[in-house]
Amino acid sequence: MQLLLQRARRGSVTVDGRTVAVIGPGLVVLAGFGPRDAATLPGEPRWAGMIDKLLDLRVFPDDAGKMNVGLRDWAVPPDMRAGDDAGPAFGELLLVPQFTLYADCRKGRRPSFSAAAPPAVAARLFDQLTADIDARLPGRVRCGIFAADMDVALVNWGPVTIRLCDDDLFPERRPPHGGG
Repeated sequence: MQLLLQRARRGSVTVDGRTVAVIGPGLVVLAGFGPRDAATLPGEPRWAGMIDKLLDLRVFPDDAGKMNVGLRDWAVPPDMRAGDDAGPAFGELLLVPQFTLYADCRKGRRPSFSAAAPPAVAARLFDQLTADIDARLPGRVRCGIFAADMDVALVNWGPVTIRLCDDDLFPERRPPHGGG
């Protein structure tokens, strides 16, 4: 599993000219699943570990302006809210399915996506990821539509863009040298 997170002032997803998801300040997260990610992944410790890392990664400013607060705890400052307290009180998360995170560009000029999880598996994992994050951030999660041709818009704040890969964070999962 790979998550590419971007701290954003706002984000949205549009499909066929219709806006399907909008967030205020928070994170826009592209989520991809690889060939070793199976339907059993949500029951593994690395699943919860990746979610906790995503929600607790200190990429939001504290009162002193230092990146020192995770999304789970970050309160949106009043000056960043839309209108008179109309904006969200806490940071939001826009989750977007993104199989191209597993692109292999080592040969030729056309990327190969054979390292991405099969669509049926990835769809189930994306739905479970959305549900599990929503359980930790009730009412603060929006998502794109799996397998749709989406227009994803965001205003990257910072910019702050960070890649989380379970193979890096949980090295015990890596195959032996030379393995697939």
